Amino acid sequence: MCCLFSCFCLSQQKEEFKQVKNYYNQHRGMLNTEFKKKFDAEPNTFKKATIKNDFLFFMKKMDSIENVALIGALLKVRNLEDLQKITRTGYAADKFADKSTIIQKPADYPGGIDILRQEVINLFYADGVYTETKSIKTNVAFVVEKDGSISNVHAQGDNFTFNRQAEIALYSISEKFSPAVINGDPVRFNFKFPLTLTFE
Repeated sequence: MCCLFSCFCLSQQKEEFKQVKNYYNQHRGMLNTEFKKKFDAEPNTFKKATIKNDFLFFMKKMDSIENVALIGALLKVRNLEDLQKITRTGYAADKFADKSTIIQKPADYPGGIDILRQEVINLFYADGVYTETKSIKTNVAFVVEKDGSISNVHAQGDNFTFNRQAEIALYSISEKFSPAVINGDPVRFNFKFPLTLTFE
């Protein structure tokens, strides 16, 4: 029964997503403990199978409820970022390097793009995507800040639900990027990340 539950304690970049993950992981842990007690105390094999199915059902419901909370966190983060753009002094002066500037080092995720892609796949909640097609695509654009954190995550694709889940997954990644560098100084960097989901 223990192998059915795993708790992911990730170091999310945005506190709003970290709080949601911690809250639901704590509740998953409590549910896991209670179901395990019930499972271990039950001598009947058929009833054990029923308990296991009930456990899986509760976990699936918990995932769905957590997803609603993560959508709320996404809206909150978006609103806060929009407010910062309006109110932050010097924001307009903090521009990106223009196209003629030579970037010494572009922003990079620890381990490279393949590690980032795998982490996004692991964090992606496919049950939150509604589609009638077998394959959907989106392009996720975001800013890697000077400290390596990400902001302004926006997915552009034909499927609204796929876009939202892609944005949540990107905001929930565990590591910061190494920032882009120009003339020895870290700079803000526009990053684009294509994603495709195929249903079998």
